[in-house]
Amino acid sequence: MTSQSNLTNLFRANFELCEIGPGQTVAVLSEGDLLPEYRAASLSAISALGAKALDVNIPSDDAQDASYRIANLGENPLSRYPDALQRCKDADMVVDHMLLLFSHEQIAMQEAGTRILLIVEPVEILERLFPSASLRHRVEAAEKKFAAANTLRFTNAAGTDVVYRLDGKAMLTEYGYTTVPGRWDHWPGGFIASLAAENGVDGRVVMAPGDIIFPLKSFVEEPIEYVIQGGWVKEINGGKQAAELRKFMDGYNDPRAYAVSHIGWGLNEKCVWNPELPGIGMDGRAHYGNVLFSLGPDTEFGGDNDTPCHLDLPMQNCNLWLDDELIVEDGDVKPSEMRA
Repeated sequence: MTSQSNLTNLFRANFELCEIGPGQTVAVLSEGDLLPEYRAASLSAISALGAKALDVNIPSDDAQDASYRIANLGENPLSRYPDALQRCKDADMVVDHMLLLFSHEQIAMQEAGTRILLIVEPVEILERLFPSASLRHRVEAAEKKFAAANTLRFTNAAGTDVVYRLDGKAMLTEYGYTTVPGRWDHWPGGFIASLAAENGVDGRVVMAPGDIIFPLKSFVEEPIEYVIQGGWVKEINGGKQAAELRKFMDGYNDPRAYAVSHIGWGLNEKCVWNPELPGIGMDGRAHYGNVLFSLGPDTEFGGDNDTPCHLDLPMQNCNLWLDDELIVEDGDVKPSEMRA
């Protein structure tokens, strides 16, 4: 078990990468009695670095942990506390222990110029996947290639062949810390993602046994086929698992759950391919050489689809091209500037 002092030191090491220091105001956002040790460690580490620490704790009698919220994105009580939201918007940085991902409140903070770092994963995962400058350099190298491309195509031996037409949508870079005003990141991280042009995805995606379904935190047991036309999943075919997935998505009563969202690939060589690890599943999402196929919300990229149903579907052993350049071959990252 990690002591409180060791946890504070761990958080301080990350906050040093975030360049927190004198003259800055950093809000620590938490909910009810969730993650009290993280809240305390953040406040202590920020103060030790000479910044002003704001304790922004949202009252809650039924606070939902990250595992619930990652399956119901956008839902949080911060909207009922405009003063607390304003304190976050006025800060230089917010340390998010609530999980505001894909929420209107997070977008409002970013638009105000506040940088945000999400920290909700278990300590053992934060320690094992501690970020580095080299990971940042690899993710930013991927960002440059992605931003310059006109098309993305990925395939696999199970039958996937899908093309994304790109038109300069916002990029999501995750490397585990943040120094840039208005930028969001997540510790742990280690991948790149973006969106296609509107209605710009066509083809089929076939998940193979051993691929992963988040937020269900389960391995694919039999092939699952997604037929995509104009940026929307028109069919999900397969056996029992495909039927269960359709039932899960339909349970949100929101057809926008079937919209294709972001696409990208993992760059963190420290990740373990196991959806059953504790936490919300960053090992699978950021796993080195995976292709991350996603359905549902796109507000993180400047879109307007705020459906709470978000599926991240990391896939192994894929091939991915940006225009004519091979980026991932059978699960191996090819460009030298992105290699671990």
